[in-house]
Amino acid sequence: MSEEKKQNVVMVTGGSGLVGTAIRKYIEETGATSVETWVYLSSKDGDLRSREDTEAIFEKYKPTHVIHLAAKVGGLFANMAQKVEFFRENILINDNIMECSRIYKVEKLVSFLSTCIFPDKTTYPITETMLHDGPPHPSNEGYAYAKRLIDTMNRAYAEEYGCNFTSIIPTNIYGPDDNFSIQNGHVIPGLIHKCYLAKKNNEPFTIWGSGTPLRQFVYSRDLAELTVWVMREYHDPAPITLSVDEAEEVSIKDVALAVVDAMEFKGEVKFDTSKADGQFKKTAANHKLRSLKPDYKFTSMKDGIQQSVDWFLANYETARK
Repeated sequence: MSEEKKQNVVMVTGGSGLVGTAIRKYIEETGATSVETWVYLSSKDGDLRSREDTEAIFEKYKPTHVIHLAAKVGGLFANMAQKVEFFRENILINDNIMECSRIYKVEKLVSFLSTCIFPDKTTYPITETMLHDGPPHPSNEGYAYAKRLIDTMNRAYAEEYGCNFTSIIPTNIYGPDDNFSIQNGHVIPGLIHKCYLAKKNNEPFTIWGSGTPLRQFVYSRDLAELTVWVMREYHDPAPITLSVDEAEEVSIKDVALAVVDAMEFKGEVKFDTSKADGQFKKTAANHKLRSLKPDYKFTSMKDGIQQSVDWFLANYETARK
């Protein structure tokens, strides 16, 4: 009789957020492997800033694999106003997850970074090796330094304890189940909600800033699929950028007009240049990803925004906003 395969328990922190929900839907649609059980944590399971709560969660689920998405996050203006909180809370969360992963002998820990943590003054495109080459943009330095230390500690845990810890650097993420808050959400969901209200109230659609900054956007379903691949296949403490190609970089104005088309908004579109633009560009190279998955097809921005708008309209009453 063949020996039974060991059952893996994959625990996703921040499992009720944008990426966590996308991973859940991806696993439900494609099927987990026969040796995987998936657990999706939300804030109801405990406070990851608390070591006691975090240890209780690890004791309860005994994960063999962890995808660490949970973080204190926010848009440009929240980051500018709360640098201390963005640094301290993320340091606490990350330290608790990493040290508990070591203590409970987790076989693989995949943590999320962000392109906004890269040096402000740099050459483009940015690669994974440039993460610590200079200070981040001042607007989000609290969040950025806390996140950068994940990469530092992944290498330290590998050297000292032989831990299989790595990190993912996604570009700007959007999709269904996002936080559509105008004040605290990210660019695309905020624009979708604003455009919805402008259409409903027969008012101009006003975009904060000049619309000129450039960004790469990755659809949450694509990111979910690639994150699961990293967990299963990519074993190196060095981070990997999961992003659309450099040629897919678009301006905020392009994004806003795509939202206008998807929402079928016929009113006036205005740009409020009294509002800050933030970093002008942060073009990331996905050479490492392309060397490992050369034929991967990303969802186009037009299709992704249309699907996001359709989801928002269908779920307006219950969507986070």
